Amino acid sequence: MMASQAPQNANLPLLFKELIPLSSIDHADWKVAEMSDVKFLADQHAIPVTVDEFAMVQRHFPIIFSAGDNPVPLALMGLNEGVNTFVDADGKITDSVYLPAYVRRYPFLLAKLRPDAEELSLCFDPTSTVIGKFESGEALFEGGQPTAAITRILGFCEEFEQSGIKTGQFMAELAEHKLLMEGEVSIQTETDSPPFIYRGFQMVDEQKLRDLRGDVVRKMMQSGMLPLVHAHLFSLQLMRDIFGRQMTQGKMPAQVAA
Repeated sequence: MMASQAPQNANLPLLFKELIPLSSIDHADWKVAEMSDVKFLADQHAIPVTVDEFAMVQRHFPIIFSAGDNPVPLALMGLNEGVNTFVDADGKITDSVYLPAYVRRYPFLLAKLRPDAEELSLCFDPTSTVIGKFESGEALFEGGQPTAAITRILGFCEEFEQSGIKTGQFMAELAEHKLLMEGEVSIQTETDSPPFIYRGFQMVDEQKLRDLRGDVVRKMMQSGMLPLVHAHLFSLQLMRDIFGRQMTQGKMPAQVAA
């Protein structure tokens, strides 16, 4: 039996080891380079995604919802913590798959510098290999003023924040209609061996979805919520594909008798 838990909240967002505000004084001569690898993803099996990405994500990864009272949508790149079946030993993505915006935004993030602050400030993870005092790359500041690179990064982060708000609204609707249930996927490999079980996540309860009143379903269709729910449900079929990748790559945990 295989049991995995979706990642839990930590003091810093997923992927971030440190977080400091970008400063025209402290980082006047810093540059940003192209991301040459995603080694930081190698031990991450689940990545947050927004509703704006569901259509793309469901083609490549299962979309699940994290456990707990404040669930978020996650794209599964592996079925066990510490396992990413799409990143090789050199930190390269092995397939032509959609890379979630959460990953493409890293190492930048809009955050409040103080709990009582109203404005969000552009911050970054200084442990990242794409930002620093490089000889090559795009300058972040010129003459103390932000460059086009910062304008582009800031725009992307703002779009991500807006998508995050929409995602929060979607999750609130799921909660309002009590559509989430504890998830479990059983994968049978051989008839004489116990199945592998994936737990520790939430999914939409299809029976409750079918039992919704017609007016509620119409409202969900008009709001664009229903296609998102279907994208999530369709994507769960990819659980077996991720399992197969782990088997092929020799990344399966020891099987325990049920």
